[in-house]
Amino acid sequence: MIDPMEKITEGKDLIGRIQNFVSGFLGYYDRDRRREADKILREAIAARYETEWSRISDIQASLVSAKQLEHLDEIESSAIKLRTFIDRVRGAPRGYAGFFDAVRIKKDELQQIYAYDLTLLENGERVRAAVDQLANSLGKDGLSDAIHNLSEVAQEAGRLYDGRAEVILR
Repeated sequence: MIDPMEKITEGKDLIGRIQNFVSGFLGYYDRDRRREADKILREAIAARYETEWSRISDIQASLVSAKQLEHLDEIESSAIKLRTFIDRVRGAPRGYAGFFDAVRIKKDELQQIYAYDLTLLENGERVRAAVDQLANSLGKDGLSDAIHNLSEVAQEAGRLYDGRAEVILR
């Protein structure tokens, strides 16, 4: 996985490099780059889950078209869990705290946050697999199990995000 800070700093222009030498500017400049990296990373996480949420919506539409409404509420419950998670990730306050802010993120805490972010990205693959399982189970005996699995992985995303937030608020 590419470090989000590398993505932000790789395109530094000449003026940006000169500004790093101005006394006191480097700390604020780095803080702004961390905030931008955080925004890019959270958007990538949300986009990955958004794709799967859209697929769930398509499955729901197929069930409605086929007049197979008996499992629609259960699937909707899972979709809501996923949508809530996506909205939390996208709507989170941007970046990490600055020097005068009430909450400051230390380097080791930043590494823990990145570890959570990586886990969230990897969990997106579990969500994808759960949606695949749901799609493949339509009209079959395993549909209830597929819905339960989807609900569990959607709920896990929320728990992981809660863990990330706890690191920030410690």
